[in-house]
Amino acid sequence: MKQFISVNDLITPSQPNIGAAINDLAKKALAYKANPMIDKALGANKRIGLLFLNPSLRTRLSTQVAAQNLGMEAIVFNVDKEGWALEFEEGAIMSGTTVEHIKDAAPIMGLYFDILAIRTFPGLQNRTDDYSEMYVNQFIKYAGVPVVSLESATLHPLQSFTDIITIQEDLLANPLTKKRPKVVLTWAPHVKPLPQCVANSFAEWINAWGEADFVITHPEGYALDEKFTKGATINQNQDEALADADYIYVKNWSTYHDYGKMYTNDPRWMLTKEKLALTNNAKVMHCLPVRRNVELSDEILDSPNSIVTQEAGNRVWAAQAVLAEILKTKK
Repeated sequence: MKQFISVNDLITPSQPNIGAAINDLAKKALAYKANPMIDKALGANKRIGLLFLNPSLRTRLSTQVAAQNLGMEAIVFNVDKEGWALEFEEGAIMSGTTVEHIKDAAPIMGLYFDILAIRTFPGLQNRTDDYSEMYVNQFIKYAGVPVVSLESATLHPLQSFTDIITIQEDLLANPLTKKRPKVVLTWAPHVKPLPQCVANSFAEWINAWGEADFVITHPEGYALDEKFTKGATINQNQDEALADADYIYVKNWSTYHDYGKMYTNDPRWMLTKEKLALTNNAKVMHCLPVRRNVELSDEILDSPNSIVTQEAGNRVWAAQAVLAEILKTKK
């Protein structure tokens, strides 16, 4: 693996089948969970730079732990608070607030680190700019070392890989009587418009995995980019979508077509025990942080149906598997 920006980076000449590639990497992640220090020497004398242009809790800590489990030194740099304001536009006349151009900063970081991991969010003002993924792509262009996305303007691949791992782990512990699980991604209310990153990425990974019946449910006007959702069943009736579900992924996102808006904050879209009763005793997932009793009720989050904590714990093993594959490719 040369970089990790989306699910497509798992495809290699030796494993061109994306579903099989996901399963292979998931097995490696769960093997690390069983024996975290088995590859302690793999990253010896290697450094990873974790660059944050936006806040993080689970992504930052889990990636640090994963790197250290592989013997790497992890250095965190909060670019948005501790560094110079970076310019990413090519040919920019830097007479404004930006101080250093990415084409000057990124190559230096590439000399300091063996892997760069970047976290940035969309501005939710201009869809063309956000969906161009300029920030991540400029690091890839100029750093000269592998780049890992810790969340970008449109995708959160480490989270989505974690979600696949968590579903597979739960299926191993609690096998279903039916052949394929039904997985539902449901929109949830929130107090402010949020990016589409997690929803896009979850849809992309579940569709690529190909081993679940996948349904997306959301209010009118909240359709995601078809590039990510193609292959899923879309149903704007939440109750119908939840019927017989085995896994429910709860997430808010803002509008894609009329970009970055919040049309509704209807509390009836919050998942409750009454709605859970429509399902096949579904396990409930969320990427965190979660607004309790807005996105998800206490009665769900604190119930045996919630696998949110297990899911968050698996962030370490997802990151460790990805970093290990990159380190093996670099050798």
